Amino acid sequence: MSISSKLLKLAHPRWLSLLVIGLCLGYALTALTRLPHWSLPLVAALWMAMGTWLNWGAPQSAPSASSSRRWPWSLVPIALWGLYIYLSESFGIVDLGAVFFHLQAGMTDHGGVSRIGAAIGYTLTMVALLAAITWLIRHDRRWSLTEPFLAMALLATNPLLYGVTQRGAAIVTDDGAWLDRQYVQPVILEAPEERPNLLLMYLESIERTYADRERFGDAYADLDAIGEHGLAYEGVYQIDNTGWTMAGMIASQCGSPLMPAGLLHDRQFTPLDKVVPGVDCLGDLLAEQGYRLSYLGGASTAFAGKGIFYKGHGFETVLGREDLQPLLDDPDYVNNWGLYDDSLYDFTLEEMRRLDQEPGPWGVVNLTLAGHAPRGYPAQACIDRQGEFDGVDILYSVECSAWLARDFLERADAEGLLDNTVVIIASDHLTMRVSAWEQLIQGERDNTFMLLGPGIPVGRESREASMVDVFPTILEAMGFTIDWHRAGLGVSLLSDEPTLLEEYSKTEINARMREERALQERLWNGLAPEPQPAPEQEKQEQVVETPVDSTGEEPAAVQ
Repeated sequence: MSISSKLLKLAHPRWLSLLVIGLCLGYALTALTRLPHWSLPLVAALWMAMGTWLNWGAPQSAPSASSSRRWPWSLVPIALWGLYIYLSESFGIVDLGAVFFHLQAGMTDHGGVSRIGAAIGYTLTMVALLAAITWLIRHDRRWSLTEPFLAMALLATNPLLYGVTQRGAAIVTDDGAWLDRQYVQPVILEAPEERPNLLLMYLESIERTYADRERFGDAYADLDAIGEHGLAYEGVYQIDNTGWTMAGMIASQCGSPLMPAGLLHDRQFTPLDKVVPGVDCLGDLLAEQGYRLSYLGGASTAFAGKGIFYKGHGFETVLGREDLQPLLDDPDYVNNWGLYDDSLYDFTLEEMRRLDQEPGPWGVVNLTLAGHAPRGYPAQACIDRQGEFDGVDILYSVECSAWLARDFLERADAEGLLDNTVVIIASDHLTMRVSAWEQLIQGERDNTFMLLGPGIPVGRESREASMVDVFPTILEAMGFTIDWHRAGLGVSLLSDEPTLLEEYSKTEINARMREERALQERLWNGLAPEPQPAPEQEKQEQVVETPVDSTGEEPAAVQ
């Protein structure tokens, strides 16, 4: 048989279908397990060999005419598995809370342009896979008979649907208020005579796990150096609904996981116009104490409701990509998400100078981008210092983020801007899937959390905590007295009071969160407009004639 005839034989729909299914199966196994990528063609070859041995799709196994025209039951289950694998490959951990929140908060001006090509590739691959499955089921009676059972198995084993059913089961749970009973209304009982300024720095995805030099070298070294001048915490873990940027910021500023609004949002096809309006957060409390508050971020404030959150919780100045990019010397010096961190830190310094020249305490919050998955966005200042970036290695970007943070603090300190300032350095959440993913998931992971400033002890402390404990810790680090060292669900790590994680396991807290309704209602109380009371109608008294009221007159005759 000539080479051309062999190629024509392989181009037959039977072999093309088996090849497409084999390649997709191999990719799924390498994506969902720790199988190396080189095993993908091996899995595909084994699948083709099995198909040849069992004569899948051969003419003699053709189903009946009615079966050959039907659409397979498994198309939707297979498509849902494709969606799960795409989300898993993109983010490492599929967080349904993040999916629901972003759908409602809005995804305007997101920076995930690099994933658009991957999404198109996944879509085309899924179309080819569904076509292959359809052809095989329509041309092989054995596949046609067993395919409904395959569909049920795919639905039953999909983790994406497992998460949805868990959330659905929470609707009928007996106790949906366990977390809400732990909630303590944030309140400042007493303020210090001299209120310090606040600088809160969120380092995108720069978790403390990177501090392990055996696995990650010196990538985290500059942050370790910063921590030597303050109090660095170990063991600030990630609980559910705190694992993306808005969730991490709300947990650390409001003392609560970000439970999406869900059906509490009465206009499902329009973005949220308020973010957690039912609770008081850090900005609300500080604004009441006379603080002038500013937020600066490299990404757009329109994305995921960031601008709405900060403007609705006490911040006077809220600046993002749309505000800062026109002010750059080179407006084209931006990445997919927004400003590079060297530019952001320059604008942050300018804002701190402006606030420091006016009377009264101030607070500045900024959010960087350098560590953003999957590969980071190292600034030009880092490339000049570290050499060429290969476009893949996340540790390059982690080192960049750590060095820029240290350089920024040194510049601010040299100008005297930190003389009466409490500095908080925290990761917003654990990182999504990156080039060092296999090393990261080898053990327990925790967030970065450091305190520096007047009156703060120097050292390292290990606590079992989560991002909700950051909120009361910031308040006490600033010298404020709060109710029982608590705010929201958080407990100040400067106190001896046990945190939720020290009293209960992370597994139990996450399980309780899936059942929780009352805390969700508390967070979003006020999202829907209050119903207007109906105008009171003038009551008409009913007159009932009694024998006493009778006049004794005869009724008039009917004409």
